[in-house]
Amino acid sequence: MRIFCDTSVLVAAALQAHAEHRSCKLLLERIQSEEDTAHAAAHALAETFAVLSRMPTKPKLSPPDALEIIEHDFLPHFVFVPPQTEDYLHSLRELARRNLSGGRVYDMLHLRAAGRLPVERIYTLNAAEWKMLAPSLAGIIQAP
Repeated sequence: MRIFCDTSVLVAAALQAHAEHRSCKLLLERIQSEEDTAHAAAHALAETFAVLSRMPTKPKLSPPDALEIIEHDFLPHFVFVPPQTEDYLHSLRELARRNLSGGRVYDMLHLRAAGRLPVERIYTLNAAEWKMLAPSLAGIIQAP
């Protein structure tokens, strides 16, 4: 199956203490065993690094630890979709049109990347929010 994962799924798969670790880790294992073909927005790399390297885990992950997880667990197994200028403009215009603000712009960029691909599922831990942001994709958005 061709799937798309957002940053929340990557972070949960990487952190054993995360409440959704089990379901996200199972999904990651399916991806790593090539049962699923996985895609993610390229900016998920930066978001994942930012979250992993600042989380108050025990032991705390250092920036090199976060990079190691990204390079070992994600880079070899995902196709990362780079953003295009039009993706930013479309996302900003859509949010302004709907009078939505803040960090939703990052979710819109993920959704824009996913919407350009022939994927069968979009996995996020923010499914309700994403369905509101992208009603045309709501039928394929779900939690792992």
